[in-house]
Amino acid sequence: MRVWEALGTGVILALLIGGAVMTTSVGAGLAVLVGILLVSVASLWFLHRRFRAWRYLERAEDLVVVRGVMLRRLSVVPYGRMQYVDVTAGPVERLFGLATVKLHTAAAASDARVPGLEPAEAARLRDQLARLGEAKAAGL
Repeated sequence: MRVWEALGTGVILALLIGGAVMTTSVGAGLAVLVGILLVSVASLWFLHRRFRAWRYLERAEDLVVVRGVMLRRLSVVPYGRMQYVDVTAGPVERLFGLATVKLHTAAAASDARVPGLEPAEAARLRDQLARLGEAKAAGL
């Protein structure tokens, strides 16, 4: 949760300072600041819920990925169907020490990803999935 707290605090402070600079009267400035604060708190709440909605489960034969706040999506990817697994980390993810594990299969609809992992956990999951994918594919 430290990542979201730091990001939220920065966004709120930037918006409050920007709102204060742009307003000319005290009453209008206070109304803008209160509005910005309410929008910032609501945005952080939605971001937190979206972050907590991602889940994954390693089972004996497949990987289950669940995501979505309002509309839940469940993806089940059999280890034997995985073509390759890679770990990516964009600039923002690297800034916060996070990575995303991406699973690629022959069918584009069954590709899955698990975002928001620490780099060590992402590397462990990638290695585990690659090992299981090779073992299951060899048995086909």
